[in-house]
Amino acid sequence: MKKVLLLLADGFEAVEASVFTDVFGWNKWEGDESTELITVGLRKQIKSTWNFTIIAEQVVSEIDLEHFDALAIPGGFEEAGFYDDAYDERFLDVIRHFDANQKPIACICVASLTLGKSGILQNRRATTYSHPSSHRIDQLKSFGANVQNSPIVQDGHIITSSNPATGFDVAFLLLESLTSVENTKRIKELMGFNN
Repeated sequence: MKKVLLLLADGFEAVEASVFTDVFGWNKWEGDESTELITVGLRKQIKSTWNFTIIAEQVVSEIDLEHFDALAIPGGFEEAGFYDDAYDERFLDVIRHFDANQKPIACICVASLTLGKSGILQNRRATTYSHPSSHRIDQLKSFGANVQNSPIVQDGHIITSSNPATGFDVAFLLLESLTSVENTKRIKELMGFNN
């Protein structure tokens, strides 16, 4: 069984987290049944951007990262305190561990800024929230990333994306990297996505 660590910061966007829980949940019950997703935070209770509160299954300080095969991170809102957790060294150390071990890392929207802050995007291709009203692209560049004008960017084992609308595509890419193209196509079909 391959374990996916869904790393949640206070202020995360619930819709961005839910694409991972749903895609990997469908795979666990209706697909090849080879994956399990576990929610993890810096504390048990985590509040989303619009006050949807969850209880994480695990806390970072209590887990062995060696038991996980992939990392997924949803983005969030600064106004909801997202960067307080997302830039915390304990959060960043999780990212560094997965990168050092060349394990898949998938993030949505501004979650790529956490990868940048951790130092792993230096001279790597990546993207982040790219709406013209936002300054997040400049922030990502400041971390040394080679920013691409694309909805989704994959550089080796790292997947980044530019907005919440890319969420399902990112989750399916992560599923494909852990299972197979055929299995991922089956999950998409079962969930009603047209290929």
